[in-house]
This record gives sequence, C-alpha cells and structure tokens, in this order.
Amino acid sequence: MLNALTGIPPFLQTLVLLTLSNVFMTFAWYAHLKDMSGRPWILAALASWGIAFFEYMLQVPANRIGAQTMDLGQLKILQEAITLTVFVPFVFFYMKQPLKLDYLWAALCICGAVYFIFRS
Repeated sequence: MLNALTGIPPFLQTLVLLTLSNVFMTFAWYAHLKDMSGRPWILAALASWGIAFFEYMLQVPANRIGAQTMDLGQLKILQEAITLTVFVPFVFFYMKQPLKLDYLWAALCICGAVYFIFRS
C-alpha cells in the first residue's frame, strides 16, 4: 500500500493514509453499537481492537510522513477534519441516523481550525 503512494507529495500521502485510517477507526469505535449491541462488551472490545490494528497500520506511517512537512498541531487538526468528514457519512449511511444541522456548525468550526493552523 505504501509503495503505491511513492512519488505523491507527502501532504497527499498523509491525507490518503489518514483518511483510510479514519475509516477503520470509525468502525472500530462505533460499529459495535449497531452490530454487537446484544453481545458482551468484551467481545465488542476484542473486535474493535482487531479493526484498530489496521487503523494503526495506516495511521503510524501517515503521521511519520506528515511530520516531514507539517508540525504536530497541523497533523492533529488535519486528523480532526478528516474524522468529521468520515464520521458524518458513517452516521448517515451505516448507522442510519438522521443528519443534524449541528454537523454543519461543527464542520465550520473545524474549517476555522484548519485555516488558523495552516495559515502560516
């Protein structure tokens, strides 16, 4: 997977890897609420840890690549922006919950954070 990103600018490599990592993270953290709600919590935790393994296999190289061109604050805010971008479709399509206007307000706040952390 990482070899496929060779030749792509580090920022874009980081963006792709963090986005994929975030898909795994979102499923690890929240999918058990829908799919395993009747199972003991320990089984949900074990399943989540199994999914999180793949999250970390993408997230660790993403942060190492991103640290070449961004500082830690920029990496964190980028991660938060990606988190919301992945989370909202997950809530709507997978969890079948209605969209809320609050997601828009949260997204605008995150856009402000992105602007301020990357403006210099």
